[in-house]
Amino acid sequence: MLQRTRFWIRRIAALLALMIIALLALRIAMTEQGPALQLWHTWLPAELSDSQMDRADWAGYLDNERRIFAEMKRNVSDKLPDSEAETYNRYAEKSPVYPGHFATDWNHSYQLLPAGKPRGAVVLLHGLTDSPYSLRHFAADYQQQGYVVVAIRLPGHGTVPAALTQTEWEDWLAATRLAVREAHRRIPAGAPLQIMGFSNGGALAMKYALDALEDPNLPAPTRLILISPMIGVSSYARYAGLAGLPSLLPAFARSAWLSILPEFNPFKYNSFPVKAARQSWLLTSALQSQLHRDRDNHLLNKLPPVLTFQSVADATVSTPAVVRGLYNLLPANGSELVLFDVNRSVRLAPLMRPAALHAADTLLPPPPRSYAATLITNATPTSNDAVALMTPAGSTVVKRIPLGTSYPPDVYSLSHVALPFPLSDSLYGRQPDVPNEFGVSFGVLTPRGERAVLMVSLDMLMRQASNPFWPWMQQRVNQTLQ
Repeated sequence: MLQRTRFWIRRIAALLALMIIALLALRIAMTEQGPALQLWHTWLPAELSDSQMDRADWAGYLDNERRIFAEMKRNVSDKLPDSEAETYNRYAEKSPVYPGHFATDWNHSYQLLPAGKPRGAVVLLHGLTDSPYSLRHFAADYQQQGYVVVAIRLPGHGTVPAALTQTEWEDWLAATRLAVREAHRRIPAGAPLQIMGFSNGGALAMKYALDALEDPNLPAPTRLILISPMIGVSSYARYAGLAGLPSLLPAFARSAWLSILPEFNPFKYNSFPVKAARQSWLLTSALQSQLHRDRDNHLLNKLPPVLTFQSVADATVSTPAVVRGLYNLLPANGSELVLFDVNRSVRLAPLMRPAALHAADTLLPPPPRSYAATLITNATPTSNDAVALMTPAGSTVVKRIPLGTSYPPDVYSLSHVALPFPLSDSLYGRQPDVPNEFGVSFGVLTPRGERAVLMVSLDMLMRQASNPFWPWMQQRVNQTLQ
């Protein structure tokens, strides 16, 4: 009997080994058919380590950042052939999307100071593959409200996508601690300190707030503002590292990338390395464990209020995880969750997946809840006019508030990337204030043509990238400053 068991164990192990080898061979074959790696996929900038950031101040971080950008110009831009000059390539100096020629290169960390004595401070944390550009509209508004703004370029971002092949999530968290130290230093004792995080930055904001509950040496935020926060990601990200195993051999270096695309966006990477996906899962896993631990230890009772904006249709992060993995764990501390529904009045509604069309009906537990919940949706099934259906914490009464704005009739939903950008954004907006300010205005592109002609997918160009409800979001954020 024992010999027979061992025989089957050996057979199953051999079968699994053959399956792994076959999958790796398939992975190699697929990546070898893809585009070649470019300089921005291979050159690695020298970012500060997490321990170095914990010893550094804001000025030291900026000094190292300036060195990185100078080295990037010498090692990437200066080495590109003349044939790259007029293309949409963010690394070619003569390209219309070259960030170094703009009035402001939003890939860099920055501070904004109010005109008078600061009322408070806010730390802005951008998303994965993103840059400080993504929250610049909120930054300007916070400054006008009398707040010091500290917007940090997280390690591995704003330079070359290769930088994300060597960055750990602990590096991003160390940068968050550095930015909070700087913001705290800038304001009077007792002044409010907010952290606003977009996507991956939302996970970092939440993780920092939990760490501050456990470590009295960390300045504690008084409120968190989360936009499309990365509380949970696809389970595939857990095993993404396996897809990069062939890259351990130099001949198969392209296997270290989930996507290799032209870099035509001046403030966001298009290429995406395997390691970045793995780090996103590790961060959310650590966050989930700490949330449950702090709930069990009653530490969440000391957590500051959390205001979150989230689309029910989000292909990047898990919307159910925001509800179940965060909000359903929160105490009654004044938190609020705002959900943006799909546009139920568009003619495409019959073509929507039922899970998306009815997501808002199933996401939330029945009231009363420990947190306030607001659903932005159509006033009627046939109207584009939008209303806010607000249910206060601890209540079952739904307040219906007209927003005075509408869903664009050709937009069937918001997206993960749309929420922080107003329609007037020069790069992503549908009605840019300054068209082509950054070489191109993606929000006004309406490409039509045959398949397999463009180098990128139509999904990438036609994904909704700005938010018609941004002015209402701005107003709601400003209410937290009163």
